Amino acid sequence: MTAAVMFQGTGSDVGKSLVVAGLARAFTRRGLAVRPFKPQNMSNNAGVTADGGEIGRAQMLQARACGVAPSVHMNPVLLKPQSEKGAQVVVQGRVAGNAQARDYHAMKPTLLAAVRDSFARLERQADLVLVEGAGSPAEVNLRAGDIANMGFALAAGVPVVLVGDIERGGVIASIVGTMALLEDDERATVAAYLINKFRGDVSLFDGAIGILKDRTGLDCLGVVPHLAAPRRLPAEDAMALDSHGALARGERRAIKVAVPRLERIANFDDLDPLVAEPDVAVVLVAAGEAIPGDADLVLLPGSKSTMSDLRALKANGWLVDIAAHVRRGGAVVGLCGGYQMLGTSVADPEGIEGPAGSESGLGLLDVVTVLSGDKRLVATSGTAATGEMVRGYEMHMGVTSGADCARPLLRLESGEDGAVSADGRVMGSYLHGLFASDTFRAGFLGRLRARESSGIAFEAGVEAALDDLAAGLEAALDLDRILEIARAR
Repeated sequence: MTAAVMFQGTGSDVGKSLVVAGLARAFTRRGLAVRPFKPQNMSNNAGVTADGGEIGRAQMLQARACGVAPSVHMNPVLLKPQSEKGAQVVVQGRVAGNAQARDYHAMKPTLLAAVRDSFARLERQADLVLVEGAGSPAEVNLRAGDIANMGFALAAGVPVVLVGDIERGGVIASIVGTMALLEDDERATVAAYLINKFRGDVSLFDGAIGILKDRTGLDCLGVVPHLAAPRRLPAEDAMALDSHGALARGERRAIKVAVPRLERIANFDDLDPLVAEPDVAVVLVAAGEAIPGDADLVLLPGSKSTMSDLRALKANGWLVDIAAHVRRGGAVVGLCGGYQMLGTSVADPEGIEGPAGSESGLGLLDVVTVLSGDKRLVATSGTAATGEMVRGYEMHMGVTSGADCARPLLRLESGEDGAVSADGRVMGSYLHGLFASDTFRAGFLGRLRARESSGIAFEAGVEAALDDLAAGLEAALDLDRILEIARAR
């Protein structure tokens, strides 16, 4: 039986995905064939896999940490929220339909077969599988039919390590409380715990280790200090977006990029290469706030619900702000759903995103979009109209056409993409990852404002951050004990 261990959190956003990514890189550097696995993920931050499907971006990063191509089997069930109560359900990389929250909970038991199938495929490729849970096993009201945490661990016979986040406070209570809420068979699967995001003198936690041993019988695998490397890595979901805004607002930089924070923002790691630039301030504009009048660029990001976010954009007054920005000579870029919003209309005749209908767009590009047909999922590369090489992926529903498409922004292996306005100030594209292409990003920013290129190699920076994360975890945690737990299943 392949060695495997599952990291379950005492809550959401405790750092499970980055713990798995860092350990994946650390064990890979030890010469093991490592694979990441997350049975069920909920995120609108997704990526296209080598086998032509989609999985959460966290598993894309974890695959990268392992030095292998991402596969749909690393995240067999992906939920992409489209409303407060409903989500698109993606199974083994393909859209299986839409479901309301209550309906999905009834559906979960039917998905366990796909989850087990994907896990078995990874087991055959690996010396070690690092499994990531979702949310917390203490959410016992959702336990029936669970495939994300203990339901999977018990079905696959995988031991569990609890991850507690000390930064949010109450970590002792969260670990003790989690163990108290588990059933006896679930409690027996928990082999140990680790503490994440500790600031200051780690030895101050020594007394708590004995208390937790007395209360739970669990050993501590280590206390991870608050590491810098995670800030340089793509975030798993929208909970991390606030840190981008905080980073930019307190600093004066040469170029200001304003990004309306859409309710259903998707694939927001498109912003990361811009955040990495030392002279670029990326400002997330919250609902009710005005788009800064001194912005050089307004960037409309991707959306999981284009028409809903388009209506919200208008309700927030951002349409007026963007029009004023354009009149002042400012630039506008729309990516994926943001590109669709820039046109004259978006139509959903089949009710793919919700009730069938249409919505007028911002009218900044002479294009129209019709949401219909299969989702387009393709990794591709090519050149920009300005000559730079670009690489990324498409992930969208619908087709965009119109007069401004005669001026495509990109010429890709998969065909011409995007549109540019006659004056060249407004442009849209379906290519996610556009700004991760260093030469394009440098040229684009230089056209916004005269500047010397920073010389930042974004992808190389991600690799360096993974190495730093692995080193930080190896220094803080007992990796030999983790491997022993994984091999004892």
